[in-house]
Amino acid sequence: MVWNGDESIRPNNTALCTIDTCPVSDSVYGFAPKLAPNLVLLVLFSLSTIGFIFVGIWKKTWGFFIAMSLGGLLEVVGYIGRVGGSSDPFNGLGGQSFIIQICCLTVAPACYAAGIYLCLARIVIAFGEDISRIKPRWYTYIFVTCDLVSLITQSAGGAIASTSNDHAGSKLGGDITLGGLAFQVFTMTFFMVLCGEFALRCWNRRQMFDERQRGLRESKRFKYFLYAMGAATIFIYVRCVYRVAELAKGWDGPLMTTETYFIVLEGSMVILACLCLNIFHPGICFEASYASRSNGSKEDSVSMDELTS
Repeated sequence: MVWNGDESIRPNNTALCTIDTCPVSDSVYGFAPKLAPNLVLLVLFSLSTIGFIFVGIWKKTWGFFIAMSLGGLLEVVGYIGRVGGSSDPFNGLGGQSFIIQICCLTVAPACYAAGIYLCLARIVIAFGEDISRIKPRWYTYIFVTCDLVSLITQSAGGAIASTSNDHAGSKLGGDITLGGLAFQVFTMTFFMVLCGEFALRCWNRRQMFDERQRGLRESKRFKYFLYAMGAATIFIYVRCVYRVAELAKGWDGPLMTTETYFIVLEGSMVILACLCLNIFHPGICFEASYASRSNGSKEDSVSMDELTS
């Protein structure tokens, strides 16, 4: 049974509300999370995370393994929270599930973004270090550092907002989280610009390609991986832009209180990014380069280790 509009049974204090005595618009979510789509996403993220763990250990892609597995575990815990909130969106189980999903689902894509950033250094080596404006390892240092700043800021903001008992605290937490998300969008925009600039330099300097990596560049797996990474980056980027717009309207704004936007622009975007990199995992798609590892320079081996060992 759910709220039937009878005001005589509605508590004066919303902290005492249940799904039987109050409209779901009074809940911490502003709605009752739908069980079916959140359960589907929970299953998909669980399978995706298992895949990242298995292939990461198998291929010893430790940096990518840590980033993607951590992101996946946060997504799984977050969707467990939303599934729990579907039965009680109010301050009991619903309040706990809301805190869980806000903290976990807000920061998880930053972990996925870190995994994507780790791949760029190896891609640069595949075409030729001399083509790039900066050393491959610096792509990792710059973007992973920026991603950590974004992740820490979002985590702090989410924790403050979800545990605050007053409007001022919630607004402060929301503003901090919004700042972290905006910085993540800026970082990803800069990342995509650099990727595009490097692609243009590759086109103009094809004669400078590293011949030791010809086998890798000509492999179908590597070409598919480039498309998959590009698609995953766009999916995560769309999600981050959506979350900035969502938080900019406040905790009770139309984007925050309409679950359809969340399912399409948050959950669907992130799981599509994950599936792209599950199917075209760098540990498998870069196999053609392993034979040249022993002939690589010190810079080659360091950059490769950041991704694959």
